[in-house]
Amino acid sequence: MDHDKTGCQAPPEGPILCINNCGFFGSAATMNMCSKCHKDMMLKQEQAKLAASSIGNIMNGSSSSSGNEPAITTNVDVSVEIGPKTIVAQPLVASGSEESDEVKPKDGPKRCSNCNKRVGLTGFNCRCGNLFCAVHRYSDKHNCPFDYRTAARDAIAKANPVVKAEKLDKI
Repeated sequence: MDHDKTGCQAPPEGPILCINNCGFFGSAATMNMCSKCHKDMMLKQEQAKLAASSIGNIMNGSSSSSGNEPAITTNVDVSVEIGPKTIVAQPLVASGSEESDEVKPKDGPKRCSNCNKRVGLTGFNCRCGNLFCAVHRYSDKHNCPFDYRTAARDAIAKANPVVKAEKLDKI
């Protein structure tokens, strides 16, 4: 059959390589690009359209009330003294980013409190609050100041309250 008379397109004679020369095969549906290159191109086009529309909104002076763009608002208390020309600005709303901005000083390698041996991840935390190696992990090996006897008594007393029977009325 002659494809010109029927209006159908002839199938490609062989696989078509991606026009971006990435090494994968493309198709006519994706403009002779592989799926990854086609997806990247579509993403870039969408970003360009979004940037052009936002620049157009800024140039026209209109505000975006559609809610697509995130709005960042903070309340700031500003007090001005005229005498010595002091300006004080304090934010009223505290953000959670202040906690993450603090940089904790990096501790050195974890060491046994008794022999100063490096323990790393295998260290044992004692109830006295110190870190020990495998040799000094037991309370009798490092002269632990924690009072286990009192702690056990308190735990037993808390777990087993005193039970008293109610008084019965005599007939």
